[in-house]
Amino acid sequence: MKDNKYGSMKSHSEPGPGDGGRTGSWRVVRPVIDNSKCIPAKSNKMSCFTCWLFCPDGVITKTIPPTIDYEYCKGCEICAEECPVDAITMVEEADFTEEEK
Repeated sequence: MKDNKYGSMKSHSEPGPGDGGRTGSWRVVRPVIDNSKCIPAKSNKMSCFTCWLFCPDGVITKTIPPTIDYEYCKGCEICAEECPVDAITMVEEADFTEEEK
C-alpha cells in the first residue's frame, strides 16, 4: 500500500464581524446579557463564553463582561439558546429607542 502523498486541506480563516456587512438592521429581536447571571461576569474569571463560541457572526466579545456588537448582530438567538444559565434574553427591537439603537 502506498503512502498518501496528499495532505488534508482545511481552512485557516477565522470568521469575524462584518463578514456579511452591517447586518444589525435586519434584527427583529436583540440579545441582552444579564451580567448578574453571566458566569464570567459573576466570577470575574475567563470561563464559559459559550455564547462567544456559538455566535455564527463573531459579534460577542470574549471579555469580562462579554459585550455584543449590535451593528453586526442579526438576532439569530443562538447565543440565548446555548447559554447554560439563561443569562441572555431576546428583547423586541421595537422596545429600544432610536438613541439605544
